[in-house]
Amino acid sequence: MLDRRRALKLLAGGAIATTGVMFMPAGNAIAAIRQQGKKRLAMVIDLSRCNGCKACVVSCGMENGTKPDEHRTQVIQTSAEIGDKQYAFNLPIMCNNCETPSCVSVCPTGATFKREEDGIVVVDSTLCIGCNYCIQACPYGGVRFTNSTTGTVDKCNFCIQRTSRGLLPACVETCTGGARVFGDINDVNSEISNLLSQSNPMVLQASKQTSPNVFYIGLTQEESNTAFSIHSPQLWQR
Repeated sequence: MLDRRRALKLLAGGAIATTGVMFMPAGNAIAAIRQQGKKRLAMVIDLSRCNGCKACVVSCGMENGTKPDEHRTQVIQTSAEIGDKQYAFNLPIMCNNCETPSCVSVCPTGATFKREEDGIVVVDSTLCIGCNYCIQACPYGGVRFTNSTTGTVDKCNFCIQRTSRGLLPACVETCTGGARVFGDINDVNSEISNLLSQSNPMVLQASKQTSPNVFYIGLTQEESNTAFSIHSPQLWQR
């Protein structure tokens, strides 16, 4: 029987050329973040454990009060038919809360800024004028959106109303597969720090040099260039 890893390799063998590499090794991003020496909250997503249940999407919407078609986190789902079997692949995405965010420098009012205390990138809705410059500047297409209720830009902020009180983001707490791990990347004793040290983490769009604080594990470089980049290249190319 074909397992998931074998299915991805077979898919890669018959795939059309993609428009660009989606995942890249995270070494430079991690080095840039740790060089700061400050508390930096980050998330690791183990793609081998994501079962596509979308409990994260539902709990995020409930926690942050967004409408059903407006999401701070999403799970991109793709599939491929190999032989007589259908294989599904899941990719959770959200704002990467980058160490060097391209959205901050283009904001004309200072509504989008990076918090000194933990590195989370936030949007102050009282200052946002809805110009969407930050949406256009973000290389991770689709993770920022205009909230139809407030008329201002919205995105994942690692549930700061929870994490500021020492709680986990809603998506992490409700992940049925245990695919999401959250914590301070600069705390050497934290679960996330140990996980990054023991795995081969990757980030999205590393060539943009934004140093994302969302890391992916559970895929080889070969696998990362297959289903997700084949089916959804428009999400990641600028």
